[in-house]
Amino acid sequence: MTALDIQISVEEGDWPSEDELHSFSARILEAAADFLVREEKQPFPLDPPELSLVFTDDVSMQVINAEWRSQDKPTNVLSFPAFPVTPGKMPGPMLGDIVVAYETLKREAAELEKPFDAHLMHLLVHGFLHLFGYDHLEDNEAERMEGLETRILARLGLSDPYGDRSPD
Repeated sequence: MTALDIQISVEEGDWPSEDELHSFSARILEAAADFLVREEKQPFPLDPPELSLVFTDDVSMQVINAEWRSQDKPTNVLSFPAFPVTPGKMPGPMLGDIVVAYETLKREAAELEKPFDAHLMHLLVHGFLHLFGYDHLEDNEAERMEGLETRILARLGLSDPYGDRSPD
């Protein structure tokens, strides 16, 4: 398994304990990293790269989203790469930050009729891929990123979060 140095911060929201979140997140993100290394030939530093996970609420997320993306509303997940990275290129020793909003996650999970943990898994994988330079602004980028998410989540025992494709 590809190791990561994961730092957890629970700022706001009705999240589980930091220990529970760390155990859960490490399992998901190390599986995603392992997938990128094995299937996408993503190079990794010899020392486990660091990433920060911030678990917060919609109020805090709205402030962050307004400041960094000029969108004055909460969102489910935001990623902030520490360094510009292109998929398939060597990342630096610090990958960056992933921020997740509790209320949006909980509401979306209910709307999608999915368990909270399953939706959190998807958002962590989604945010993690952003740290490696994957994006979904253009249709071809979105197709590639969503395909990777679907394949990673399938390895973790989850069905396609987009509901319209099968894992390759």
